[in-house]
Amino acid sequence: MLNDSDHDHQVCRRRAVARAEERCRDEGLRLTEQRRQVLEAMLESHAPVSAYEIMDRIAEKARRPSPISVYRALDFLVANRFAHRIESRNAFLACIEEHGHAALGPEAPLVFLLCERCGSATEAEPAELSGLLAGIAAAEGFSPSASVLEVRGLCAACRSGGHHHDHPHSHS
Repeated sequence: MLNDSDHDHQVCRRRAVARAEERCRDEGLRLTEQRRQVLEAMLESHAPVSAYEIMDRIAEKARRPSPISVYRALDFLVANRFAHRIESRNAFLACIEEHGHAALGPEAPLVFLLCERCGSATEAEPAELSGLLAGIAAAEGFSPSASVLEVRGLCAACRSGGHHHDHPHSHS
């Protein structure tokens, strides 16, 4: 979770919800109340959360949703890239920024830097990786549908022993 004095997490939350609302309007998608609640619950931190943690967060403010309704909302949010599934943690992370460089397309590879100490996750979309992975796949005659790389280690704040986290939202 971010505690850095230079980081206003409310700005992240508002931006992510506004982006979801705008894209849903533009693309004719429905951001139902349930989907919005799930997205907002994920946006309470920059750490991946499980479906059951999402249910607990919602239950603090409203009626506890059923697991199936949360999973359906997560399916919608992930399919439309408003959130990502962190496979190694069986958890979900709200997407703060729009993905897909014009040159790379909407399915550009994502890299998640996962801190093993504080649990934070930083996402990046390095342009250099797109060409490299495309070349590897082409050499094998493989046609990828998605590319996600998870890198585990320690974030800068945990490495320095600090208690304040200033995880950048890098989207290279």
